[in-house]
Amino acid sequence: MIIVSACLAGFPCRYDGKKAINPAVQQLVKEGKAIPVCPEQLGGLPTPRSAAEMKAGKVINTDGDDVTEAFEKGAAVVLEIAQQYGCKDALLKARSPSCGKGLVYDGTFSGILTAGNGKTADLLMRNGITVMTEEEWSDIDLPLGFLKH
Repeated sequence: MIIVSACLAGFPCRYDGKKAINPAVQQLVKEGKAIPVCPEQLGGLPTPRSAAEMKAGKVINTDGDDVTEAFEKGAAVVLEIAQQYGCKDALLKARSPSCGKGLVYDGTFSGILTAGNGKTADLLMRNGITVMTEEEWSDIDLPLGFLKH
């Protein structure tokens, strides 16, 4: 069992209320091999919601509000779910201030990426869970059974 970003599984939970469907992730969920989560919703944020980006360790939305607490709360809930179900791996949405790994948007809302991890990806990794984004997964063309735990 793995954790996956719910937007990749076809749930309309992105900040703009849209989906970021990845058919292979949808298949993992359909087969009962993955648990879809949306850290932002689990942290209490609505959908749709203002776009947010990482800036100096904080998560700030386009309205200028600091929503770090909600992002951290959602990350903690995702970690709890992962631990409860023995998940050792997560496949998360690239560049997200929650789920991004390696690169996230820089807080200027201008499409510029900077080195860093989203709040959920960071917490999962600090707790021994392997995190991969959908871009990494497709870049190395791994089969659906790539997560061997």
